Amino acid sequence: MLTLLPALVTALTVFLLLFTAFKVGQARGKHSVKAPAISGHPDFERAWRVQMNTLEASVMFLPSLWLAGHFGNPGIAGILGLLWLLARIWYAAAYLRDAARRHMPFTIGLLLTVMLAAWGLIAVLHDMWLLAAVPHVG
Repeated sequence: MLTLLPALVTALTVFLLLFTAFKVGQARGKHSVKAPAISGHPDFERAWRVQMNTLEASVMFLPSLWLAGHFGNPGIAGILGLLWLLARIWYAAAYLRDAARRHMPFTIGLLLTVMLAAWGLIAVLHDMWLLAAVPHVG
C-alpha cells in the first residue's frame, strides 16, 4: 500500500494546482482584473503568485518524489511527499491571507524537495555504482 503513495501524492498535487488556478480565476472576477493582465488588486496578485509559485515548486518536487520513490523507498518518499503537500497547502492559505505569512511553509516545502532530490540522486548513483561493480557475463 505504501508503494502507491507517490502516485497518490502526484494526483493530489494536480488537484492542488487546479485549486490554485481556480483561486486566480475567482480573484480575477472579484477584482475585475481582465486577462491577460497579471497585476491589479493585491488579493489578485497574491492568488497569482500562489499559483505560479506552486507550479514552479511542483516542477522540482514531482521528479524528485519519483526518483526517491523508485530508486529509494516509495513509502518514505510518499510520506515526505504528503508532508510537502501539506506545506504547500499551508503556504497557499497563508499567502492568500498575508504575503508575510508565507515564509515558514515555503521553507518547509523547499527543504522537503531538496531532501527528496538529494535522496533520489544518491539512490541513482548508488544503483549505477552497483551495476558498474557487478561483472556482466555475456
